Amino acid sequence: MTNLLKVLQSDNKMRLDIVASRMFPDFSRTQIKKWILQGRVLVNGEICAPKDSVYEGDEIEIDPIKEVKVSWAPENIEFEVCYEEEDFLIVNKPSGLVMHPGSGCHNGTLANGLLNKYPQLINIPRSGIVHRLDKDTSGVLVVAKTELFRNYFIQEMQERKVTKKYTAISAGETIGSFEINEPIGRDPKNRTKMTIRHDGKDSISFIKLINKYNGYSILDVLIETGRTHQIRVHLASKNLPIIGDSTYNPRKKIAKKSSLDLVKCVREFPRQALHATYIAFCHHKSKDIFEWSEEVPQDMKKLEEAIIRG
Repeated sequence: MTNLLKVLQSDNKMRLDIVASRMFPDFSRTQIKKWILQGRVLVNGEICAPKDSVYEGDEIEIDPIKEVKVSWAPENIEFEVCYEEEDFLIVNKPSGLVMHPGSGCHNGTLANGLLNKYPQLINIPRSGIVHRLDKDTSGVLVVAKTELFRNYFIQEMQERKVTKKYTAISAGETIGSFEINEPIGRDPKNRTKMTIRHDGKDSISFIKLINKYNGYSILDVLIETGRTHQIRVHLASKNLPIIGDSTYNPRKKIAKKSSLDLVKCVREFPRQALHATYIAFCHHKSKDIFEWSEEVPQDMKKLEEAIIRG
């Protein structure tokens, strides 16, 4: 069974492998470190390195026995497989789809759908899922089909060798390009949110303006780190909250001089207007750069058209 506990104040800012070995004394520190490197130990749902610091209130989850994946029942879930080869595949995840079962969501996830299409993934931790997108973020996602590729890709991510780009539609205007280098950590007042805090984990995003119309911006975002809610938190901190983001844009910011039709469109947009458009990494066999991109979905296209009309 999966084990999940919260970090205590006494373990605040300590290394993940040390804290996890204290929290789960039934397992040795050597074994826990091995599981961390294999991606079987998650912090707030994220894959981390053994040396990464954890903070009070962080949730550490250990899933040591991959055979328990059989309890993740295969389900017929709609999602698009864009590309496939022997060791991995590329999925274009739709918005509204949760990555894997967990607290509050026990089925109907991408992991359940992957097991339905690829039963052999029951032998891969987390059904081959090696990185994540928020439920309401759409776009490009890599799924491992073999343990060899899974370990390789996790290592590439930990060494920041995977390039990931997103398109976001924000309320507010900016010019040119800029970097956001602000550490992110769990919000002490609301554990379901993240916030910028001086003792958070280093978080770096590069923002490039694609177009701006009538007080709104279409942004290209490249992330060097992959923290939980990173783009959403960073853009909100620069007064560029993503349209439809009920967590970091709860007041549904509206640009001045927006028409009544546009106000209605912005306020009723049902999810954060954020799409993972591009991913690139060094292919584990050919050593060439493998890259894949997917254009924004129809809901974001229609939102942009409404913004252009004003």
